[in-house]
Amino acid sequence: MSSPVLDLFSSFVLIDRTSVQPIYLQVSQQMINAVQRGYLLVGMKLPGTRALSEVLQVHRKTVIAIYDELEAQGWVEVRPNKGTFVVNQSHQVKMDKPYEKLVSLAKYPTSTGFKFRQSTILDNPFEFSKNHLVFNDGQPDIRLTQMQNLSRWYSASMKRKHNLKRLTGHNMEGSEYFREQLSNYLNFSRGLHISKNNLLITRSVEMSLYIISQILLSKGDQVLVGDLSMFSANMVFQKMGARVRTIPVDESGIDVDYIRIHFKPGEVRIVHVTPHHHYPTTVTLSAQKRIALLQLAQEYGFIIVEDDYDYDFQYEQMAVMPLASGDIHGMVVYVGSFGKSLAPAFRTGFVVAPDNLVAEMRKYLGIIDRQGDLIMEQALGEMIEEGEIHRHLKKSMKVYRERRDLLCEILETRFNEIVEFQKPSGGLALWTTWDKRFSLFQLANLCKKDDLFIPKNLLYQNNTLSAMRLGFGHLNENELEQAMEILRRGMMKIT
Repeated sequence: MSSPVLDLFSSFVLIDRTSVQPIYLQVSQQMINAVQRGYLLVGMKLPGTRALSEVLQVHRKTVIAIYDELEAQGWVEVRPNKGTFVVNQSHQVKMDKPYEKLVSLAKYPTSTGFKFRQSTILDNPFEFSKNHLVFNDGQPDIRLTQMQNLSRWYSASMKRKHNLKRLTGHNMEGSEYFREQLSNYLNFSRGLHISKNNLLITRSVEMSLYIISQILLSKGDQVLVGDLSMFSANMVFQKMGARVRTIPVDESGIDVDYIRIHFKPGEVRIVHVTPHHHYPTTVTLSAQKRIALLQLAQEYGFIIVEDDYDYDFQYEQMAVMPLASGDIHGMVVYVGSFGKSLAPAFRTGFVVAPDNLVAEMRKYLGIIDRQGDLIMEQALGEMIEEGEIHRHLKKSMKVYRERRDLLCEILETRFNEIVEFQKPSGGLALWTTWDKRFSLFQLANLCKKDDLFIPKNLLYQNNTLSAMRLGFGHLNENELEQAMEILRRGMMKIT
């Protein structure tokens, strides 16, 4: 029996039965987008599993899996004997006759919802050491990369005549083939709906942020970041003369209500977030806060710069969607890196944004990186098309999960009285809080003498906080054991 709600689902849910992505994930991603964009209103009761299975022409167990996925991520709540409801939200956008405004979920904004300038025409915070063992803030292990395979892809790309011709010229837009393949990859893995025209290819996340800041920031503009936050990004914003203000962060991410309470519409230009795993604390921005942040950006007129620095490193099966996947007003600029699990030379940065902003950013990219690396981009594009990237990530995720679990086990058994932590669902680092009586800087100095280097940028200690971000991805099991034993011996010396 048909109903307006069931008709609504049939109008926006599109299932690709030839895709390798499970149907329950395809539908759950589209439903998340529908909630974010206001098509499925908060408090709405969703159809029963039998009714929805008939509309979507899928097995009832598939619908149950869809609802389980949405409930696990916090988008819906199941009320016994009453049904499944879209999660409640304190600050919701009220839409008049929302169904009349329904557009395809596969549509990406063609222009931004904000204005920006159009052009007509830093002490290094990182430390290095020769110590045998080193902690970092969460880097992959390049030893897991099959260098012979990378060499084969690059060599094959070099030998192709049509690629060699490109070496004599330049193309500020980069390899068209790579942008097509990367847009397909991002659409599949992150639930985006972009084309190659929505992509800017850069050398790194920092270069991406620099170009974004050049266009979107003026001296004196306010940029909001988490307390704590990514220091490299803050340096870029400060270089542009922006006023960087911090907002609280708790176990569910940044405090969106703090923005509403302490700022007025038009006072904030950019809110920089790392919602997948907040840097450095690794917490995930909750579903409720994601909705609130997207709504507040539209209401207050600020730009969300979403930095998904470690999206590919997920150990659970839940697909945590980027904010950009639910952006319908063109208020999100999405920044990330591709190939982070590969050797450094095979990594590249990218920006996803509406067409008009990307066109402007290409002008600045032409100044600082006119040539690019077309051969490398061609090789990476072929690795995406042939499924090599997916196979490599699948193998390496198993190793990184085991290393995460080992580090957690060591902390629980050998440091349980002085260290607290939460096991992250993804990423390559743990956020640990330590007994405030101990000096972490003194501990780092003792460890350095024992051949373990802990850079200062991993230490967060003041009158109210004593914490350390420990990257585990680059250390194998034996190295992790050695490093943590040195850390334990150092702690014993200062207790």
